[in-house]
Amino acid sequence: MLKNSLVFFWIVLISGCTSLEKSMSLGHYNDVIKKYEGSNPDKIKADLNFMIGEAYRKSNRLHKSIPYYEAAVKKGADHDMAYIYYALSLKSDKRYEEARNVLNEFLGNRKISKEKSNMEMAQKELLNIDQLENLKTKDTYYRIKNLEAVNTAYAEYSPIYRNKYLYFTSNRQGGKIYRNTGSPFTDIYRVKTRGAKVSMNSLNALDPVINHDGVNEGSLAIAPDGLSLIYAKSNNGKASGTNNVNLFFTRFRNGRWIEPKSLSLSDEDHWDSTPALSSDGKTLYFASDRPGGSGGADIYSAKLNRRGDWVDVRNMGSKINTTGNEMFPSVSEDGSLYFSSDGHPGFGGLDIFKATRRSGEITVANLGKPMNSNADDFGFSEYNLTRGFFSSNRSGGKGDDDIYTFVNDDPDLKIVNYFLTGTTQTLNDANKKIPVGNSKISLIDQEGNILDEAFTPEEGKFKFRVYTEENYTLLAEKTGYWATRSKFSTIGKTVKKSELTQFITNVDFGTEIMLSPVVKEESIVLKNIYYDRDKYNIRDDAKIVLDSLITMLEDNPQISIELSSHTDARQTNEYNRVLSMNRAKSAVSYIVRSGINSKRIVPMGYGETQLIIKNAKTEEEHQINRRTEFKVIGYDPKINTGNEAGAADNDEYDRFFGDDTDIIDKGN
Repeated sequence: MLKNSLVFFWIVLISGCTSLEKSMSLGHYNDVIKKYEGSNPDKIKADLNFMIGEAYRKSNRLHKSIPYYEAAVKKGADHDMAYIYYALSLKSDKRYEEARNVLNEFLGNRKISKEKSNMEMAQKELLNIDQLENLKTKDTYYRIKNLEAVNTAYAEYSPIYRNKYLYFTSNRQGGKIYRNTGSPFTDIYRVKTRGAKVSMNSLNALDPVINHDGVNEGSLAIAPDGLSLIYAKSNNGKASGTNNVNLFFTRFRNGRWIEPKSLSLSDEDHWDSTPALSSDGKTLYFASDRPGGSGGADIYSAKLNRRGDWVDVRNMGSKINTTGNEMFPSVSEDGSLYFSSDGHPGFGGLDIFKATRRSGEITVANLGKPMNSNADDFGFSEYNLTRGFFSSNRSGGKGDDDIYTFVNDDPDLKIVNYFLTGTTQTLNDANKKIPVGNSKISLIDQEGNILDEAFTPEEGKFKFRVYTEENYTLLAEKTGYWATRSKFSTIGKTVKKSELTQFITNVDFGTEIMLSPVVKEESIVLKNIYYDRDKYNIRDDAKIVLDSLITMLEDNPQISIELSSHTDARQTNEYNRVLSMNRAKSAVSYIVRSGINSKRIVPMGYGETQLIIKNAKTEEEHQINRRTEFKVIGYDPKINTGNEAGAADNDEYDRFFGDDTDIIDKGN
C-alpha cells in the first residue's frame, strides 16, 4: 500500500559496513528484496530474516514479510519487534488467531528481554484483536465502488475533491524507479469530475514547478478557493533516505503556480506529510513523526495567523494518537475528524476512523466494513456529508493503491453545527464600545485544553465551532491590553434531532469580550481579601481572589506588579505599617509558591498612610480603608507570549488567501 505515501516515513537505524546494512540504512528496501527474493527463509539466519521482513514492511508490502518474520521468531531473533511485526503481518492476511498466538507467546516468553513499551504495544494489539468480532458485526450504511475510470495497475491514492476537480497522487506514468519501493516516483494529478463521473480527457499532471522527476510528491491539501496547495514531497530531491519529507506550499498567481516553498513548521530531520485543511482554510492538520509524540506518526494541528504563517503546532492528543501510526486526517462538514490508523482496533493495516466530540469527551470509532479491510484503507475525503472518496490497496482492485467512491445511506445522518461568534471590544474616551482587532482568541475546555484559536481582523470578530453540553473559557490576548477570560457554555442548549427539519442545521451563539488597556501605576483593588484581626495569614476565602490574580499574571507574562496592603487608622502608625507589610508579604508568598516568578511581584505595606476615607466612623468605612491592591509597575511588550495575531499586511496575508482576481486556467 501507499508505496509512495508512507515510503518516506520509515528509517532503519542500523550501523555497519555490509552492503545489506548500507542499503537498509539508506532506505533502499527494494534492493534488499531483489537480492533475497525467492530465497528459503529456513536457510537464512534469524537477524537476516528479520531484516528482509523489515524491508518488505517498510516498503509497504507487509503481507509478504510473513515468512521472514516467522523464520526470525523460530530461529530466536533478539528483537521484540520481530514478534509484534510478525503478528501485524498475520493480521494483514486475516490470520487473526495466529496473530493472537504470536503475541501471547511473546508476552509469556521469559527468555526474551522485553522493553516495557513493546510489551504495552503487544498487550494493546491483543485487545484490538479481541474487538474484531464487534467490528465484523457492526452495522454500517456505507456503499463503496472502485473508481475504475481513474485507477490503473499503478498507485492512485489520497483523493480530494475541490471546485469540480478531483486531485490525487499517482505513479501512473512510470518513469524513474524509487529504490525504497521498487515502483516509480509519484506526482500529483487532477481530473474534472461530477461526483463519481470522471472526464478522463481532462486528466493532467500538475505543473512541473510542483512535480519533479526523481522526487516523490505525496498527499495534498487544497484551500477553500482552490488556489493554494499544501503538499508533501521529498525536501531535497534525493532518491536516497526515507525521512526527508516536508510540507510545501504554492499558490496560483497570474495564470501559473508559483515556486513552492517549505512550510516553516516542517522539520527537515523528521517526516511531515498527509496535510488537510479545515473548511475555512485556517487550520492545518498533518501527520508527523517529530519528537514528543505518542509513537510512530501522530496527527498535529496548526493555525494560520494574519502574517500567513502556520503557528501554534499542537499534537492532537492521546484520544487520537496511539503508539502506532495515525495519518491522513480530514475534517467533515459536521466537525468530525477522520483519519487512518494502525494503532486503534482495526482489521489490519491502516483503517479509517471517525473522531467526534460530545460533553467534553472524544470518541473514536472504526468505520467498519466495507470502508475498512485487512489491507490499508486511507485518504478519506468527503465532498458532502453523504458522498466522498478514499483509497485502498485491498484485493479486487486494479493494482496497487486504488481510489474508491463511497455513499453513506445512514437514515439518521441529520446534523447540527454549533458555532460561537464574538467580537473583542474596548471602551473609548467617550465610554463607547469600539472593536479591538489584531488579537488572539483561544477556546479552552473545562480541562484547560486549548481546542481552537483565532486571530481577529481589525473589526475584532472571531468564530469557533463549539460542541454540545460543554463549558468553555475564552482567552483574549493583545499587546497593550490585559489578557481577559470570559465564560461560555452550551450545557442545556442542545437541539433535539427529532425537532430537525433540515439535513444540516447551524446554531449560532453570540458573545463579546471586553479588553482593557494596561495602565501603569493605576491601582486596582482586590475585593474580598480579608484577614483576621491583627493576623496576616491567608484565609481560604482570600485564596479564591489571589488565585484569580495568579491566573491574571500567568495570562500576562509581560506584567510586573506591586501588591500593597492597607489598614485602617485604629492602631499606631508603626503597628499598622508592620501589619500591612506582613499581610502583603504573605499574599506575595502565596502567589510565588504557585509558580509566579518573585521578580514580577513586589510586596508593599502602606499601613494607614493612604486612607480612602480619612475620618472613617463606621465599620463599613474602616473596611474600605482595609484593602489589598495591585498596580502595574513594569510592562515589557517584547516578552513573547504568542498572543499577536500578526500585522494586517495584505501582501503577507495573500501568501495563503490571495485575492479574488486569481483564476485557475482550465488547461493547468
